[in-house]
Amino acid sequence: MSFNDVVERIGLGIDAAGVAIIVLGAIAAGVVATRRSLHGESDAYQRLRRQLGRTILLGLELLVAGDIVRTVATEPTPTSVGVLAGIVLIRTFLSISLEVEISGQWPWRKGGNTPAINQDAKKP
Repeated sequence: MSFNDVVERIGLGIDAAGVAIIVLGAIAAGVVATRRSLHGESDAYQRLRRQLGRTILLGLELLVAGDIVRTVATEPTPTSVGVLAGIVLIRTFLSISLEVEISGQWPWRKGGNTPAINQDAKKP
């Protein structure tokens, strides 16, 4: 087994872990949301959306890592680097969009006393 074969298998393993996290996380979030809904919790849907968003974010991070491992560890070509750049850009955009959806603020504004993107959503 060559180095490239090992790296390819590692990348595929990381990808499989990312997909598994998304699938299992979605199932778990659905089960929890169903229980909460059956118990009459009014915020069950919002909690489901937040949990699904977090699950997808984690899965996307692993999928990007798998792509990077496969592209960088093997002999990169201009085409493979371009494809990787496109994939990373798309997934980064998705990650930022999901983070804004979950937290209501830009990821680089976390931790400070900055206002949320949608002030009306935070009012009681």
